[in-house]
Amino acid sequence: MLVTEDLALLDDLLRLCAAAGAEPEVHHTVPEHRAAWTDPPLVLVGDDAAARCRGATRRPGVLLVGRDPDDPGVWRRAVRIGAEDALTLPDDEGRVVDLIADAVEGVGRQALTVGVIGGRGGAGASTLACALALAAVRAGQRTLLVDGDPLGGGLDVLLGGERAEGRRWPDFATSKGRVAGAALEESLPSVRGLRVLSWDRGDPVLVPPDAMRSVLAAGRRRDGVVVVDLPRRVDDTVAEALAQLDLGLLVVPGELRAVAAAQRMAGAVGTVLRDLRAVVRGPYAPGLDEQWIADALRLPLAGELPCDPGLATARDGGPPPGSEVRGGLARFCSAFWERVLVPERVA
Repeated sequence: MLVTEDLALLDDLLRLCAAAGAEPEVHHTVPEHRAAWTDPPLVLVGDDAAARCRGATRRPGVLLVGRDPDDPGVWRRAVRIGAEDALTLPDDEGRVVDLIADAVEGVGRQALTVGVIGGRGGAGASTLACALALAAVRAGQRTLLVDGDPLGGGLDVLLGGERAEGRRWPDFATSKGRVAGAALEESLPSVRGLRVLSWDRGDPVLVPPDAMRSVLAAGRRRDGVVVVDLPRRVDDTVAEALAQLDLGLLVVPGELRAVAAAQRMAGAVGTVLRDLRAVVRGPYAPGLDEQWIADALRLPLAGELPCDPGLATARDGGPPPGSEVRGGLARFCSAFWERVLVPERVA
């Protein structure tokens, strides 16, 4: 709810509400009906209306919004109306948008966010990312699958959802600031019970760090699970994605050259991500096994992927990876979620 008679301030607040996906009620003073004042999750009172709001029922979620950061009386007026804070435009616009969006969406538990990275090319990272997302859906989790590799061919294709309607990365490339989580989820293609943010079939589009930050932050606010398929490089945009992960999985084939490549990848990723774990897949070169490889990489072992000929390269037109519930890949992914989703997070 907005309370102000200052038309310029009202225009600014309406613009910020639109950016946060909110449709506010507008009043010039405290509403006559008590519920109209106490029910909205957030009340923004213009500094011009502070005197008219004195004596109103004290409630949480009231903020005083003005334009003069040097006004010595702003905090006194905020205290008189029971405001939790006093904000100034335009300096505090970003914070106001965040507060409005939090009020609209509710502030709950963040989604568990897992990134998947290939230790070398063709390791099967994209396949594992898709299989993990499908297993999370089967576990009853709200699931978002994010394709972070513009040169990877598209996770929507791997899932058989390339024709599903919805927005792709080029639509978000200019995103800055707050993106509403609910609006993001509703705009993305729905494929096999999960939401997918992938690429279109056009030319590669540069996704700047600000856009990656905004989109992943929006996805994480929706609880459940976010799975991110990452490319084998660490530029500024990938570093932003890594910074938002709860844990990362480095997929490493059981070969000496793959281990050598994975060591370099682990070193680059480890500068940003603290919790990086090895997922090892056979067959193995003589003398190697999953624990030896994890020890060589100095990473905790997250598990051993089953020997599956279709793991590294999904078959065109075949079922999505991990969709066969009784298959080894699906069992691996289900066991992974059982370990990392603590009981209170399970839906």
